[in-house]
Amino acid sequence: MSYTLYITGAGVSAESGIPTFRGNDGYWTVGSAHYTPQEMATRQMYLSKPDEFLLWYFKRFARYRHIKPNSVHRWLSNKTLITQNIDGLDHKAGNRTFIPIHGSLDKMTLLQRQAQIPELQNAPWDIVEEEWNSNEDENLLKKILLNAFKISSITLKPETNTSLKPFVLLFDEYYTDLYRITEAEHKFNTANSFVFIGTSFNVNITSIALRTALSRGCSISIVDPKPIDLNIPGITYVKTTAQEYITSM
Repeated sequence: MSYTLYITGAGVSAESGIPTFRGNDGYWTVGSAHYTPQEMATRQMYLSKPDEFLLWYFKRFARYRHIKPNSVHRWLSNKTLITQNIDGLDHKAGNRTFIPIHGSLDKMTLLQRQAQIPELQNAPWDIVEEEWNSNEDENLLKKILLNAFKISSITLKPETNTSLKPFVLLFDEYYTDLYRITEAEHKFNTANSFVFIGTSFNVNITSIALRTALSRGCSISIVDPKPIDLNIPGITYVKTTAQEYITSM
């Protein structure tokens, strides 16, 4: 059976009010007071400075947990979809089969070795917010976050099989079946056409998908108002926003 695989990035959530990754207020543009985003979003930072990591993650990601999906998410709700976004908006829009290849904001896991597949648990953001009560004291927020993720505020050392970690693939981590990589690869090898929407092609999953699509001779379209020219023959560039694209379909 022929089908189209949609692969989405931060551009599809911009209309909902979530920053893209590399804009002026992008996730990878704004860091903490002392570290760049590329330093913050690593397993090493979580393990060595969990208070700084959790504070940054809470302020840069958890604040968007109540955002609502937009028309693009709703249009994609019945499509075969892999998203790089962790915002959970595709789930809110009703898609029950999509693969959140980089994790999900509303989940966390027990800290284990990367090769292990721990169960997903609900993230404690609402509890943290309630305890903090928008207090301006960041040190208090750090203590609340550490407690919520079962990390000692004295040792500041996450413990394997005890501490908790946000369900997010970090820069220095690799794809495993916790992030459903085997399912994603199966879709790469069975889809007849690929449509990339709102992605800058700066992450590994888009490279893997593109390489597989090219090797199989699949139809490839890139939807973006300012698409990156990959200098590859046969790719169709649709220079428009995600919203304009779905309206034209």
